[in-house]
Amino acid sequence: MNLLQLTPGAGAMYCGNCLRDNALVAELRRQGHAVTMVPLYLPLTLDEEDQSAGTPVFFGGISVYLDQKLPWFRGLPHFVRRLLANEGLLRRAAGRTAKTRAADVGDLMLSMLRGEEGNQARELDELLGWLERQPRPEVVTLSNVLLVGLARRLKAGLGARIVGTLQGEDGFLDALPPAHRDEAWRLLRERAAEVDLFIAPSRYFGERMTRRLGLDSARVRVIPNGLNLEGYDGPRLTGGGGALVRESGSAVTRHPAPVLGYFGRMCREKGLDTLVDAFIELKRRDRVPRLKLHVGGGCGPGDEPFVKEQRKRLAAAGCIGETQFVTNLSRAEKIAFLRGLSVFSVPADCGEAFGLYVLEALAAGVPVAQPRVAAFPEIVEATGGGVLCAPGSPLALADAIEGLLLDPQQARAMGEHARRVVRERFTVEAMADEVVRAYAGLLRGKAAG
Repeated sequence: MNLLQLTPGAGAMYCGNCLRDNALVAELRRQGHAVTMVPLYLPLTLDEEDQSAGTPVFFGGISVYLDQKLPWFRGLPHFVRRLLANEGLLRRAAGRTAKTRAADVGDLMLSMLRGEEGNQARELDELLGWLERQPRPEVVTLSNVLLVGLARRLKAGLGARIVGTLQGEDGFLDALPPAHRDEAWRLLRERAAEVDLFIAPSRYFGERMTRRLGLDSARVRVIPNGLNLEGYDGPRLTGGGGALVRESGSAVTRHPAPVLGYFGRMCREKGLDTLVDAFIELKRRDRVPRLKLHVGGGCGPGDEPFVKEQRKRLAAAGCIGETQFVTNLSRAEKIAFLRGLSVFSVPADCGEAFGLYVLEALAAGVPVAQPRVAAFPEIVEATGGGVLCAPGSPLALADAIEGLLLDPQQARAMGEHARRVVRERFTVEAMADEVVRAYAGLLRGKAAG
């Protein structure tokens, strides 16, 4: 098949959706399919080989913003606009701004959902013009449903089927200012009619978006996310061996002690403050001697004040000396980070569509403690790799984590079982096979396989 993947980049930050899309494209290419991957807004930041390398960034973040704010900018020559889509310039701009909060971009979001009728119509023309000079795709996949404003023009211009991936967009839309929120959902429902098939990573999120968008359930297919498991083989580093972790700007250190870990965006939405509260409670109880907390992942400009606040709280509780925060880990460093954990938890209660970080921890053989909310119960029940607790409760989370730490033999067995299940059912190969079947069914005229 000839396929096109459109994926928004996150600039200097790692993005779970980007990692998922990039791994999928790599596997589809390995299987022999011709796939063009186009980054939108900002370049992709990845811990694997970039499958969009050599492809221009369209809807460059700088131009999209100026299109919205300065009407005269929309008439500038093409070469000027392409200069502003330079990858280096976009990365520098992304590193210095934090305009990704829904409250800051409501008007821009509405304009993008209007597609060819929005202020970024010329960006869409430029994308379509470039695509018309490439091999014609049979299927165009939009990385998330917020891109549905592009579907009408792409379908008409390319004659392709349109697939939209559902990736947790409802939280962003619900956080829009009231003046924009209702209109955004109305536009989303209207433009969703242009999409032939939606792919959701979990039953939870597929059912949720089916209701909220008023979709026919036959147009929604659940395909769980999968991992590229290269590098995940090998023994755990805990249980006497200690944990190998690189502190930013320092050498590798070894911690022969129980380690509670977090890996994801360092923000309130992912529940980092809840985990900090649980860790402080565990240290107060002192039933798990020498317990340490390792926090890894992305920390954008907008997240820095929040992270600083968590550090202050840990210091006030006398725990900062047993805590590490690490960012910008390579793939090998991330896997080593995960292997060095005793228990993993990212206690997000914001309605995660999947939670790829949970799968990564389980692939490393680490048991998880997650809130009983959103897609987490599906993952934990499917893998047997952890325990669930009441959402939004640091004490309930502390109890769940403590139960695993106080029975390390059972925790290790749980993690090893989950590792085997991930290898059997949640690989990028399995995900790609399901996606290909969905695409093939769509091309045969079926809405869902």
